[in-house]
Amino acid sequence: MFTFVASLPQKMALQLGELHFCALARAAGGSPYIARGTRRLSTLNVTVGPKSAAGSAKVDQSGDSTVVTDTYDADKITVLEGLEPVRKRPGMYIGSTGTKGYHHLVFEVVDNSIDEALAGHCSKVEVRIGADGFVEVSDDGRGIPVASVAKTGKSALETVLTVLHAGGKFGDGGYKVSGGLHGVGLSVVNALSDVLEVYVWRDSKKYSMRFARGIPQTGLLEAKDSGRGNGTTVRFHPDPQIFERA
Repeated sequence: MFTFVASLPQKMALQLGELHFCALARAAGGSPYIARGTRRLSTLNVTVGPKSAAGSAKVDQSGDSTVVTDTYDADKITVLEGLEPVRKRPGMYIGSTGTKGYHHLVFEVVDNSIDEALAGHCSKVEVRIGADGFVEVSDDGRGIPVASVAKTGKSALETVLTVLHAGGKFGDGGYKVSGGLHGVGLSVVNALSDVLEVYVWRDSKKYSMRFARGIPQTGLLEAKDSGRGNGTTVRFHPDPQIFERA
């Protein structure tokens, strides 16, 4: 039996139910899932915060004509590396820096757990959103791999959290079924969170990493498994520099 437990504001619980109904129903073999709205938690209400204006061309309006005096040449080209593009233009990746964008981050993490369930490797997903704005998504799936990825020279865990379009859904060896609705991945969630912590239980060991605005604050930490089975927990706080909560 597959169980989906959501401890979050009731309005968002309904939205999760709408967006993931089909995927959850299939994962549960047609059985209903559990969604528990917790009224004691503060309601998510996100508004667009003030943004600094981008640089603009200088205009010379002397005389009868208007002449743009700024030049466009090679030194005007900006190269954004890593997760910089996401923070620079978040709307391109999550559609909005308002309420929908805030929810989008949650759905991205939940979708990964749902994919594990659809592939038959996960029986329970838990979502918690606290009054402090921290979001925690846990599952009992296989756990994100931690072995080194030759192409990046980083662990698979760090790669999926710091490299755009990295994951197990693009090749033949990862998820055979995908319930993801958005597809921008954990790296975008990481980029747009001022704090993100990830915990992986896999191969009788516990691994963890901590990030700040997409930048690793620790290496891959390894500890003895406490005895629980495989799984992944992602805990993050959407960045107030990007999102403003009322």
